[in-house]
Amino acid sequence: MLRSNSNVQNEFEFVCIEDLVHPNHPLRKIQKHIDFSFILELVRPYYCEDNGRPSADPVMLFKMLFIGYLFGIRSERQLEMEVHSNIAYRWFLGLNLQDRVPDHSTLSYFRERLKEGDVFQKIFDRVVLLAMNHRLVGGRVLITDSTHLKANANKRKLIKTQVTQSTKAYIDELDQAVMADREANGKNFLKARKEVKEEKEMKVSTTDPDSGYMVRDGKPEGFFYLDHRTVDHKYNIITDVHITPGNVHDSVPYIDRLEHIVSKFGFEQTLEAVALDAGYFTSYICKKLQEKNIFAVVGRRAYTPIKGLMSKWRFKYDAEKNVYRCPQKHELAYVTTDREGYRHYKSDPKHCAQCPLLKECTRSRNRTKVITRHVWQDSKEWVRANSRSQSGKYLYRLRYQTIERSFADAKELHGLRYCRFRGIKKVQQQALLTATCQKIKKIANILDKRAG
Repeated sequence: MLRSNSNVQNEFEFVCIEDLVHPNHPLRKIQKHIDFSFILELVRPYYCEDNGRPSADPVMLFKMLFIGYLFGIRSERQLEMEVHSNIAYRWFLGLNLQDRVPDHSTLSYFRERLKEGDVFQKIFDRVVLLAMNHRLVGGRVLITDSTHLKANANKRKLIKTQVTQSTKAYIDELDQAVMADREANGKNFLKARKEVKEEKEMKVSTTDPDSGYMVRDGKPEGFFYLDHRTVDHKYNIITDVHITPGNVHDSVPYIDRLEHIVSKFGFEQTLEAVALDAGYFTSYICKKLQEKNIFAVVGRRAYTPIKGLMSKWRFKYDAEKNVYRCPQKHELAYVTTDREGYRHYKSDPKHCAQCPLLKECTRSRNRTKVITRHVWQDSKEWVRANSRSQSGKYLYRLRYQTIERSFADAKELHGLRYCRFRGIKKVQQQALLTATCQKIKKIANILDKRAG
């Protein structure tokens, strides 16, 4: 018999809100295994102790932010509405069915109030320490990569300005290496380098000046930020998040962030290997990782030679004699080391003039082949050897299971594909909260499985 339930839901019932939350709801696992009481001590300096109106519970406000990032609610107005009508959210925040939900303006003011401090970073670090206490972080293999985040800015609203860029951060180490190499090869010392400042025209957004105009092969063009993220390979726990403008190269902040992670979480004795994308394959990074005795696996881009000319790998380097040998067994002798750290090796034009491979070798008018080799090239070859080993191939495949999956979850499930706010500090907040929620969810799921 067909019938319809036309009763209006206006009856009074005596129920417990605990019984209305599904037993397998994700918030139940988080509430059971994660203790958020440490947040009170972190936000205490931002509150007055003696006078003023009673404040909203900061732990509840942070939990409300966590709900928004856990379930991909990008608007704080929408978050207020969702909490108002969702029983599980009310239960997680400690609100009864008739309690007033904090206004979205209260949440925005609370977040803005903590913008200048490092509360979000401290909460992120405390969650990492919680994972370490439960042995979810091994500290043996760290995997790093970056992803682009669409800035909250129109790419057509911009101005072109001249920006002064100073020399690279590692210039002192490079100068010392160049001087040592020239001295070893009997060359005169170069004059002290003056600080080089280059004038470059850059596009600056009038909406969000902190963002950077990104132009990369295979990537969208416009104003973006870059989320540089490092994960531990054991359970894919995020250990570091760092935001830069979209026009900053991936390799620029890497060494500083790696040293920051190692010193903060005490990985000096445990860190054994790192796995990186091809964007990090620079001489300086390879040299620093070899000095730290860290097994480095870095992707490598396939560089295609000029059409019609033979590749550089066909010229073999002899370290004992410090020369290159061409496919015809003729030597290219060392000439000098330039200020940028490249050794120059030149062939004998008398041999090249009669060589049958001259047209495939060089197109220079003086019939001289020149090959350059960086003073830190040995470190790059060491990294290449690591990548070709069986262990290196295994570690590089871990990237797709760890860091790539972490970025995919952040964008698909937690709303990190676009920047909600403007300014690098607020974008850093968004990235930290997203990564913190990813870790909270993962820790709760793993501990719940352990508990059976």
